[in-house]
Amino acid sequence: MENTLVIRDKDLMIMKLSHYFITEKNYNPIILHGINDEIWLENLDSDYRVVRIVGHYIHNNEQMNFDKFKLNRIIKQIKKKTFTFNMNVLSIYVDVGENVTMVEEEEHFKSIFANKVKDLKNPELLEVFPDIIEKTKFEEKGIDLFAKITNDINNTNIDKGEKLAKIFTNKSSLITYTIIIICVIVFGLMYILGNGSMDEGTLITFGANLGFLTKNGEYFRLLTCAFLHIGIVHLLFNMYALYVIGPQVESFFGKFKFTLIYLLSAISASTLSLIFNDNVISAGASGAIFGLLGALLYFGYYYRVYLGNVLKSQIVPIILINLVFGFVVSGVDNAAHIGGLIGGVLTSMALGAPDKNNKADRINGFIVLAIYFGFIIYMAFMIK
Repeated sequence: MENTLVIRDKDLMIMKLSHYFITEKNYNPIILHGINDEIWLENLDSDYRVVRIVGHYIHNNEQMNFDKFKLNRIIKQIKKKTFTFNMNVLSIYVDVGENVTMVEEEEHFKSIFANKVKDLKNPELLEVFPDIIEKTKFEEKGIDLFAKITNDINNTNIDKGEKLAKIFTNKSSLITYTIIIICVIVFGLMYILGNGSMDEGTLITFGANLGFLTKNGEYFRLLTCAFLHIGIVHLLFNMYALYVIGPQVESFFGKFKFTLIYLLSAISASTLSLIFNDNVISAGASGAIFGLLGALLYFGYYYRVYLGNVLKSQIVPIILINLVFGFVVSGVDNAAHIGGLIGGVLTSMALGAPDKNNKADRINGFIVLAIYFGFIIYMAFMIK
C-alpha cells in the first residue's frame, strides 16, 4: 500500500512561507514562550525586521484587535532586547474568517490575509518580496514536499549555526598581546635610554604627539604616541583595558582587520587631539582602545540579536562613563578618546561586520572614512 501524507491547506501555507523566509531571505526563528500556532522570524537587515506567520483561526474583528494588542506588547520587548528603535513587522494570517476585516494598524505594522498562495499577490508585499509567489511553488507533493521543506530548513539552519560558531568562537589574540608587549618594552626603554616616562624630553624623543613638531613634518608621531605611556598607572590601566577588549575585537574581526582598526583609530585619536590640544604633549593607547570599543559597538549593532543585552549593559555604559570621566577630570585627552571612537566605528564600517555587510556597504563605509580623515587632517594641519 502506498504511503500518503495529507497536509491541510493552512499547514501547507505555513510550511511554504517558513521555507521561503528562512532559506531564501535569511530570516532566523525567534523563540517565544507561551505563543502557540505562530512562527516568528527575524532579519534585522530586512525591510521587515520581523515576519510573523499566524496559524491560529481568526474568526472575528474582536479577536483580531486582541491579536494586534498582543503583537504590540511582544514587539516592545523585542525592541528592548535588540536595541532597536523602529521595527517594521509583517504579519501573515493564513486562517482568517470571511467576516474579518483589516483593522487600523500602527505605522510600522503590516498585515496580510493569505489563506492561499494567490493571496500573496499584494502590491506592498511584492514590492519588498517580489519573488515570494515564485519561490513558494513546488513540484513535490505530500510527503515528498514535507521532506524537502524540512531538509532545506534544517540544512539552512545548520549552515547559519556553523557561520555563527566560526564568528563567536574565541581565536588567538596574537596581535593584541604583541601590542601589549611593545608598549611594555617601550615603557622600559624610556627608563633605560632616557629619564623615564614622566620626563617631557624623553617622551618627545620617543615619539609623543606635540603640535608644532607633528605639524612640521614629524607625522610619525600620530602613530608612535599610541605606544607611549606617562607613568606606570597610565600604562597598567591601558594595558588591562586592551587585554580585556582587544581579544574580543581580534576574534570577531580577524587579525588583519583588527590591526587596521587599531592603527587607524590611533591615528584618528592623535589627529583630533591636535585640533583641540595643540600645545600639549599627548601619549597613550587609550584613543586606539576607544577605537576598539567603537568596533565592538558596530559589530554588536549587527549582531544585536545575540549581543543586545551586552550592548546595553556593558559596551555603551563603558563608553559613556569613560567619556564623562574625561570631561570632568583634568589631564585626560578626551579629544583623543572621541577621535579614536569615531575612527573605530568608521574603520569597521569600511571593513564590514563579518558575514553581514555587502560590497556596497563597505564601499560606502570607505567613502565616509576617507571624508572623515580628510576633514580632520585639514582641520589639524591646514588651518592656522
